[in-house]
Amino acid sequence: MKVIIACLLVVFSIQAGAQSVEVNDSDDANPPMQNSPETGKAKAKQYFQSRKGEKAAGATVVEGGAAPHILALQIGTFFSDNSYKWGDSDHPSTGKLNAGVTYRMGEWVNSMDFSIRIEYTDFDFGNGVAKAISFSPIITFPDANSRFPLYFGAGVGAGLFVQQVHDRSPISLDWQVVVGARFFDVFEKIGFVVETGMKNHVLLFSEGQDNAVFVNVGTIFAF
Repeated sequence: MKVIIACLLVVFSIQAGAQSVEVNDSDDANPPMQNSPETGKAKAKQYFQSRKGEKAAGATVVEGGAAPHILALQIGTFFSDNSYKWGDSDHPSTGKLNAGVTYRMGEWVNSMDFSIRIEYTDFDFGNGVAKAISFSPIITFPDANSRFPLYFGAGVGAGLFVQQVHDRSPISLDWQVVVGARFFDVFEKIGFVVETGMKNHVLLFSEGQDNAVFVNVGTIFAF
């Protein structure tokens, strides 16, 4: 009887071992769903890579249609200007040279551009000269990314005279109203710009002002 029981125990042990091996083989042949390349981490990785590619493609399209940086270099003169109580007496045609750089700082999308303009201006009063550097925020419309050739704008800022005639203020309040034409990408990313308008310099700490009509030409860069 003991021999029979012992034999039965051996048989049950062999069967249990065989069943255990079969379960392991089944696991190897059919890995869990989370390891499948169609689900789990692998599938998520494919999804995010696809999304990243779509974003990169979208960024390329946007960059192709819009330029985040606009820089203009201009030089010109005045063809009608008058100074009042600046120098010994009132003087016509005192403005000589005007040069500047304009950099777009931002925009109201599909509306206007906000730029900073730095200019250098020469004045000749016969018995003395004045030289000023002006810093003016300026708003122009339509925005440059519209690529519309004509634009209009206005700005107001401060002028600092590095050379001034006797007894006149070294600081002025400057304002300007402009209209211009710009042509982008005439040669690669370099374009052409022409601008005219009115400029006014009002001395802050003494009498004196200058009213002028100017014309400038230059290059414009979109990059």
